[in-house]
Amino acid sequence: MRITDMHITPIAIVDPPLLNAAGLHAPYALRIVVELVSEDNIYGLSEVPGHYDTLAALEAARAVVIGSDPFNFNGLQLRLTERFGTVDEARGSAPWDQRKLVHVLSALDVACLDLTGKAIGRPVVDLLGGKVRDRVDFSAYLFYKYEGAGGELGFDTDPSATGWAAARQKAALDPQGVVAQAQAMCNEFGFKSIKLKGGAMEPQIEVDSMLALAEAFGPGTPLRLDPNAIWKLETAIECGKQLEGVLEYYEDPVRGQEAMGQLRKAVNIPLATNMCTTSFEDLPGSVRHHSEDIILSDHHFWGGLRASMDLARFCRVFGRGMSMHSNSHVGISLAAMVHLAAAVPNLTYACDTHYPWQSDEVITQGRFHFEDGAIEVSNEPGLGIELDRAALAKLHEQYKTCGLTYRNDEIEMQKVEPGWKFMSTRW
Repeated sequence: MRITDMHITPIAIVDPPLLNAAGLHAPYALRIVVELVSEDNIYGLSEVPGHYDTLAALEAARAVVIGSDPFNFNGLQLRLTERFGTVDEARGSAPWDQRKLVHVLSALDVACLDLTGKAIGRPVVDLLGGKVRDRVDFSAYLFYKYEGAGGELGFDTDPSATGWAAARQKAALDPQGVVAQAQAMCNEFGFKSIKLKGGAMEPQIEVDSMLALAEAFGPGTPLRLDPNAIWKLETAIECGKQLEGVLEYYEDPVRGQEAMGQLRKAVNIPLATNMCTTSFEDLPGSVRHHSEDIILSDHHFWGGLRASMDLARFCRVFGRGMSMHSNSHVGISLAAMVHLAAAVPNLTYACDTHYPWQSDEVITQGRFHFEDGAIEVSNEPGLGIELDRAALAKLHEQYKTCGLTYRNDEIEMQKVEPGWKFMSTRW
C-alpha cells in the first residue's frame, strides 16, 4: 500500500471567550485537518492545532509522505527527520505548545493509523495493542469566562437557550459563577470529575472557587486546579496548603521542573504537569527533580499515539500516574484521544476535553455523545469516523474569513483590557 495524496485543510471553529493565564480565547480556534489517501482510495484522518508554522511544515512534509507505506511509520519518521532534522523549538515559557515537528509527526502518525486500521478492518486501539477499557471517562473542564459563545465578533449567543447551551454563554468570573458552570456542564454530560483552568484571576479567588466546588459537589468528587505555571513558589505553597485534602491533583501551579520538585516537598497534594515535562528530552529532569506525580499526555504534543504509548511505559517504570491534556478540538482529535486512552492500562484519571465548549464538527456522525461522562470506544475500523466534506469546506471558509493564522490570547485580552501583557509569573 502507498500514500498517493495528502490533503491539508486549515479550519476555524467557534470558541467562547475563555480566560486563562495567557489572556483570552479568540472567537475562533484554529485546527488543521490532515487526510492521507492510499492508492486504493482509502483515507486516514488526523487533526492538530492550526498555527501557520505547522501548516507550512505539513506542506513541506508532503514530498516525503507521498509514496510512503502507511504501515511503515518508522521509515516515514526516519525520512522526515533526515529531511528536517530532529531539533524542535523548546516549549520555554510559552503558554501553549508551539513546536512544529511533534505536531507534524502526530498528524501523520494518527492519519496512518486511521488509514491502516481501515485497510485491515481493525480499530486503531487494536493497532496500539488492544483495549483495556470499553469506555473512556472525561472530566468537566471549567473556565473563568466573559459573556458570549464565540463566533463572529465574539457574540454568537442565543437568548432562548437553556441548560448547558445557556451556561456556555454566561459570564463566570467568581466562585459562584464557576459552580453554576460546573453544575450545568455535569448535568448535561454526566462528568464525575472537575477541572478548573486557573491562572486567570487572583490566586485566592481561584482557591475559593475550588473550595466552593468541593462544597457544592461534596466529598469524593475529584477536583483539579491548573494555574498554568503562573504562580510564584510561595504563592503555590500558600494556596496548596488551603487545598490539601480537596484536590485530586494540582496541575502546573509553578514553572519548571525544579520549582515543581520544591513544591512537591512542601504540599501534600499530587502534582501533575503538561508544562514542565513535555518531551522525551525532559524525562531525565523529571526523574532527577521528581517534578510531578502525574504526567498529562497529549498525542498532539508528544508526537502521536505510538509515542504516547512510549510515554505510558515511562510512567509505569518511574511510578508516574497518567492523565490526558486537551486543547480546543473537533471530533477527529476526540476519537484519537479515546482510542489512546482505551489502550493505556495506567491512564487511570478522567481525561481533559474542551469538546463541550465547541459547537462545530467535521465528521458525518455528528457530535460525540457523552454518557455518564464517558465515551464508548468504537469497534469500527480505524478511528471509527468519516469526514463530512461539506462541513470541512464550510469551516475552511470560516478560517479564510476570520483573519486568524495563529493563536494569540494576549492580543484578544488587549481588546478587553488595553495594555494587558502576558507574564510568565504573575502572582
